[in-house]
Amino acid sequence: MPTANPGRAWVISTSLRELKGFEEPIGPNRPDGSQQRTFGGEPWGERRAKDQLYVDREPAVLVVGGGHNGIELAARLRLLNVDALVVERLPKVGDVWRRRYSALALHNGIELNHLPYLQYPSSWPRYLPKDMLGDWIESYARTMECNVWTNTTFVEGRFDEKRGVWNARVRLGDGTERILHPRHLVFANGVVGEPNVPDVPGLRDFKGELIHSHHFDSGAKWDGKKVMVLGVGNTAHDIAQDLHAHGAKVKMIQRGSLTVFSVKSASINHSIYYNEGLPLDDCDLIVSCNTFEVLLRGYKIATQRMLENDKELLDGLQAKGFKLDIGAEGGGHQMKVRASHGGYYLNVGCSDLIVNGEIGLLQYSDIERFVPDGALMKDGRIEPADLVVTATGYQSPHAVVQQLLGNEIAQKLGPVWGMDEGGEMCNMYKPTPQKGLWFTGGGFAQARIWTHYIALQIKAREAGIVTDERLPEPPKLHPMTGRAIPYGQQSPAATTALASSGAAAGTDGL
Repeated sequence: MPTANPGRAWVISTSLRELKGFEEPIGPNRPDGSQQRTFGGEPWGERRAKDQLYVDREPAVLVVGGGHNGIELAARLRLLNVDALVVERLPKVGDVWRRRYSALALHNGIELNHLPYLQYPSSWPRYLPKDMLGDWIESYARTMECNVWTNTTFVEGRFDEKRGVWNARVRLGDGTERILHPRHLVFANGVVGEPNVPDVPGLRDFKGELIHSHHFDSGAKWDGKKVMVLGVGNTAHDIAQDLHAHGAKVKMIQRGSLTVFSVKSASINHSIYYNEGLPLDDCDLIVSCNTFEVLLRGYKIATQRMLENDKELLDGLQAKGFKLDIGAEGGGHQMKVRASHGGYYLNVGCSDLIVNGEIGLLQYSDIERFVPDGALMKDGRIEPADLVVTATGYQSPHAVVQQLLGNEIAQKLGPVWGMDEGGEMCNMYKPTPQKGLWFTGGGFAQARIWTHYIALQIKAREAGIVTDERLPEPPKLHPMTGRAIPYGQQSPAATTALASSGAAAGTDGL
């Protein structure tokens, strides 16, 4: 970004890359493999199977969640020689993607979404479908020799202050339970709870089928049926478009304004350096060094360009009564990503269906209540429905922490996600006020960037380089609002004893 004096630096940032004496065994540092010639010894496959049982040892790190965040962190920890076990409640690694609605594909390009160490095949499509992602994460976990227990649910955890370990109870697929004693507990499951079904007047009286978007698979069986989708975010639009493609008569119910741009417009106005042939690590460093003020300026410029590019589409939506906004401070959908990872839609066709009238639109403010046959409107008519899909999100992070770790730890932590007074993400990617407790989450790019820093911080503690004699205080809330700004409002930074930055580091809304 140009300045009045091009000889001056715009941003100065420091970033930890590795710990001396504990370099990752990759590239020129890779093992020579001679120890794998097990003449008369135990083959590699048998050693791997035995290693994953944890019969004679405890893991140093227990990672809750076998999605991309958890598996990437486990891979990084393994290369730092930190023993990590991932527990995943679903039957297979990657099922968290496979079990989502059938039409799901990423809305940002493949160049942003590579996993560390292994990039996607060059023949793969730019926008990856969910089943390809699920299969890749599963094969990645196997290739990177991650220790994973599937069909295993994390039930609860309590920290033993005297021993400095967690008493973590997990339930295995056969119903038996085991208490593990890791020194570190990492929540890599998005820190979300059960699907959230809002207390909408009369919704419990509806006699048709009612499902949350979490449980929606395909619109195949709804050909010719009348369907309402409560919500207008990315998931809601994808589900509505899938239902329409299968012959359903769909109407979306809008509860609040939304930021809408086309996928094409967003892709040419954000993170363009990922398409310029730079090494992936260099792109990630560019992403993570910017201050929020610099990012916001870029967001505003990009938003104005997208408004121009998508003017015809946006005018068409407004003509249909669709309520639009351009994000906090004019920062577009990137500010929505930072605020809540919701409240926006990158159009892959559903907006066009709304504009041309193939998918209907209702405003929640015009609904009196739901009735057995559908929705009673304030003008007295009934909008009939055979199915209502609630695309309304999940339980809050605080509720999940309270349920799994208890009230005392939940209160000690304060908010998880959201911005503190220093511009950092509350309790994300860094030490928390609870010793041995870490949180990570986000999309593929965030996972690639921030699992690097979490792994280094954990390794430094395991190696005795850093101690937790003085843990951080609970996050102090933003002075202007008196509360934590929801997840992503301002850029997170790995500003710890290990990885300090002169500025809050951004994720560029990836």
